[in-house]
Order: sequence, then C-alpha cells, then structure tokens
Amino acid sequence: MAEKFVFPELETERLYIRVLKESDSAAVFRHFADEEVTRYMDIPPCKDMAEASEIIRFHTEDSGCRWGLFDKASGQLAGTCGFHCWVTGTQARAEIGYDLSAAWWGRGFMTEAVTPIIRVGFEQMELELIEATADPANERSARLLERLGFKRREELVDGLVYYSLPKPPAGA
Repeated sequence: MAEKFVFPELETERLYIRVLKESDSAAVFRHFADEEVTRYMDIPPCKDMAEASEIIRFHTEDSGCRWGLFDKASGQLAGTCGFHCWVTGTQARAEIGYDLSAAWWGRGFMTEAVTPIIRVGFEQMELELIEATADPANERSARLLERLGFKRREELVDGLVYYSLPKPPAGA
C-alpha cells in the first residue's frame, strides 16, 4: 500500500496555512455557519459543531486535503482551501476549492493562499492538471481563477462553470 501523502504547512506574508484538524471545529463552525461563506457552495450553512467536525473529518479521510487559512494578525480562520477528487497516475489531476469569510474579501488573501497551494499541487502532488468550478454569479471567484491562469471551459455542467490549469512546462 502506498504511503499517504503528507500535506505541508505553508506560510505567506499574512497567512499560516495548515491542514484543518479536530481542534479547529469551533472556528470551522463559525466560518461555515455564515451564509455569505456558503452562498456559492454545495453545502448549507453549518447548524452545529457536529457538522463542523464532519467537514473536517470528510477532508481528513478523503484522498485530498483542506487547509485552514489563518490570519497571522488576528489568529482567526479567514477561510479554507484544498484539493479533492485527487486522481493519481500519468494524468494526475485534482479539483481545487476555496472559501473566504467576508471580513477578508477584496484584499488579496485568497490569491496569496491559492498561489502556494497550486505550487504544492504541481510540484509535490505531481498533478498534471488542476480543475475548479465556480457558480456563474460568483464573479470574485471567476476573477481569481483567471488571475491565477485558469482557463474557462465554455460548457456549464450542473449550473457551474468549469476551469482548468495545466501544469506549466518544465523550466517555465
């Protein structure tokens, strides 16, 4: 049996980025109980701590990962980002997803977080392609993906716009 991939802790100028754990349940509950956070997601707002624990457990037991984005200035959970639907092999791919509390919107936090996470995907997870989906009404998400180099695929599937980012050529 192959060893389980260990997702690294990351740090940016304003964020500590680490895999969510059970002790983060209260912060995860506060974050995902906010209707602004879940508006464009396929989950309803969290109703209780048990649901928050289930979110963490789901990502811990899945082949992917969910990092917490912790604001260095306040120590608060600003958002989450991670990979799911990870397929390994010669055409390795995963889907990236992310969310951010409104207090951190419009200040570049998600670009700051997603950039090193994409690097982990290509360099450490050895992905050939990273995919993403966005609700057509979520203009901020679309702009983020385009700013990061994702290309919009024209078709809508299940009401979502699909984006993809191929691994850059070696030396690029």
